[in-house]
Amino acid sequence: MPGNTSPIFSKVARIEWVNALTAANTAKDGTGTVATVFTAEASNGSYLQKLVVRPRGTNVASVLRVFLNNGASNATATNNVLIAELSLPATTLSEVAALSGNELPLNIPVPPGYMVNLTLGTAVAGGYAVAGFGGDY
Repeated sequence: MPGNTSPIFSKVARIEWVNALTAANTAKDGTGTVATVFTAEASNGSYLQKLVVRPRGTNVASVLRVFLNNGASNATATNNVLIAELSLPATTLSEVAALSGNELPLNIPVPPGYMVNLTLGTAVAGGYAVAGFGGDY
């Protein structure tokens, strides 16, 4: 018998962000220096719909790596799993043209206490602002 026969929806929005992602981390296992962009609600968990990635200035090309962490130390590789990557093009700051951003759809339930961590493949000068949009169950 199924545990839930009705769809579940989040009851309150959860929006979290990282405002200055600049450092490189070449580890592909979620260890090392990471930025936590989303932490699930502690009792019932959360839903993460998408990440919005905006450059904050001039940057070299890089890659954004997204890891799901089980709530324990990210220094232990078995606590992390790579769930998505997003190629980030080189950007040049301009006062007359918009810097184009990216959206990365995830649409995943995040268990209570789990975290979504980010890394960049190369160091960048201007940095990135990344926001996670979702909701709490």
